[in-house]
Amino acid sequence: QVQLVESGGGSVQSGGSLRLSCVSSGSPDNCMGWFRQAPGKEREGVAAIDSYDSTAYTDSVKGRFTISRDTAKNTLDLQMNSLKPEDTAIYYCAAAQFRCVGSRLRDYYEYKYWGQGTHVTVSS
Repeated sequence: QVQLVESGGGSVQSGGSLRLSCVSSGSPDNCMGWFRQAPGKEREGVAAIDSYDSTAYTDSVKGRFTISRDTAKNTLDLQMNSLKPEDTAIYYCAAAQFRCVGSRLRDYYEYKYWGQGTHVTVSS
């Protein structure tokens, strides 16, 4: 069983930055991604990274968020800049059971393992 543990959430003002980290006990180069779920809304894919470090982002965060991984430390990060109130949500790290190729956002069902979530609150 792969375990994912997120950290780095918190409260910031609009325009601020946060860096989320996820430590994984699984294979360091499997498909991974970040999702978020705001109150009353469906879970949304935010960013994804394939086994060759190609990345993909949802339109609303392009140019502001950066997903990256450190295979030596087996961590997945999400650098979030220019945060907006609409970025407020619980953010989840997700990992698949396999390697993958292709820079695209993957659906939630393509990931088998999930972290417990970390809260991000952006105030105006």
